[in-house]
Amino acid sequence: MGTTSPNSPQGLSLTIPDTGVTGMPTAYITAPPDGAEDLAELLVEERLAACVNRFPCTSVYRWDGEVHRDEEVVLLAKTTEEAYDRLEARVEESHPYDVPCVERFEEDDVLDAFGEWREDTVE
Repeated sequence: MGTTSPNSPQGLSLTIPDTGVTGMPTAYITAPPDGAEDLAELLVEERLAACVNRFPCTSVYRWDGEVHRDEEVVLLAKTTEEAYDRLEARVEESHPYDVPCVERFEEDDVLDAFGEWREDTVE
């Protein structure tokens, strides 16, 4: 059984199949290059994330009244609804920054096989 989309044209009913997989949050995290790999591995090792993608970026931001430009690494940690709060707390606890960037992206439309793998991989 599925759910009916609220975006269906008036008078039409669109049924979305229920795959059993709920929301799939991804945590967007920035980290310094010398700490990003360890943080990514920690999240996967502790089964808080099924996968963490890493890629370099240059960040421009204001801190203590000054504009800074630093090389950082973006981490995209694929997790589950149930594990997100624990992942966020673990990042805050282990991150080298005083104020780590952790943002939640909702993914309501993922490939079924990927969503099932993520659900099975994260505890």
